[in-house]
Amino acid sequence: MYIECMTDSKRQIERLFRQHYRDMYRLACILLHDEQESMDVVHDVFARLLENRKPLDESTVRTLLLSCVRNQCLNVMRDRKIDERARQMLMLEKDVTSREAEDLEAEMGALREGVASLEPPACREVILLHYRDRLTYREIAERLKVSETTVYKHLRSALDQLRLTIKTLEL
Repeated sequence: MYIECMTDSKRQIERLFRQHYRDMYRLACILLHDEQESMDVVHDVFARLLENRKPLDESTVRTLLLSCVRNQCLNVMRDRKIDERARQMLMLEKDVTSREAEDLEAEMGALREGVASLEPPACREVILLHYRDRLTYREIAERLKVSETTVYKHLRSALDQLRLTIKTLEL
C-alpha cells in the first residue's frame, strides 16, 4: 500500500510540475531577476513536495505552489541582503587598484589573524564555512546541528569582532 501511495504521490508531483512549472518559474524570475536562481527555487519547492509525501488538495494547489515560490524567493533575497551587508562590513569591495599591494597584503594578514582568533570557536567555524566554503545558513546549520538563527548570531558576532580588529589596525 505504501509503495502505491508513494508512486501516486510522485505521479501527482510530476503532473503538477508539468502543469505549473512555467508560472512558478515566471514568478521567481520577476522576484529574483536571475534565471538560474529562479530555476533553483522552483526545483527546491518540488523537491520539498517530494519529501513531504502528503496528498495535495487540487483546488488550492496552484496557490500553494506560488506561495511556496514567493516565500523561497524572499529567503533568497534576504540571504543576498545579509551577504551584501557582511561584505560591506568587511570592506571587501574596496577599490583594490587604488591601494598599494603591500598595504593590502598587510590587511589580509591581519584579517586572517583576526579570523584565527575569533571567539568562541563556533564563530570562526561559521565564518569560514560561509565565506570560504560558500555554504548557506541552512547548510551550516545542518552541518553544525544548530538552528539557522544560531548560525546568524555566530556570523554577526564574528563580523563584529573582525570589524573591531580592522578598526584597531586603522588607528
